[in-house]
Amino acid sequence: MKAEYIQPFYKATRDVFRLMMDVEVKKGELRLAKDLVPSKEANVIIGTTGDLSGSVLYSFPKEMALAMVKIMSGMELKELDSFVLSALGEVANIISGNAMTYLNSGNYRCDISPPHVMLGMTHSLSMATDAALVIPMLSSIGDFEINVSLAETKR
Repeated sequence: MKAEYIQPFYKATRDVFRLMMDVEVKKGELRLAKDLVPSKEANVIIGTTGDLSGSVLYSFPKEMALAMVKIMSGMELKELDSFVLSALGEVANIISGNAMTYLNSGNYRCDISPPHVMLGMTHSLSMATDAALVIPMLSSIGDFEINVSLAETKR
């Protein structure tokens, strides 16, 4: 997997958090993971098709997910209910869509599948590559991870 796939996801995440929540995010130190396993309580997986196929996993801690929804909706919630999970799915969907736009400008023609939201850290997901690149994202409302497992299907 190429590192050039990572920058579009970082830029899209930074833009979406800034515009939707007025929250700045920074990229932590990248690392490889041999498995695509959620590391936090609230997780969204989005598939990619086209020139790059695979999966992108967004993994959020519970408290951060609740803080995000409070900022976006003004509602203070205590549990990861269907409203919170729907909001997380939409945020991940927007980030992924924007990342695909950035990848398209780099001559990768890609599309995304609808988000699949999961609770818990016990699922192991199949990957398109031997290892996923993990992008730790740091913010004032919490830290989360984006796991990218993409393989080229052309070139």
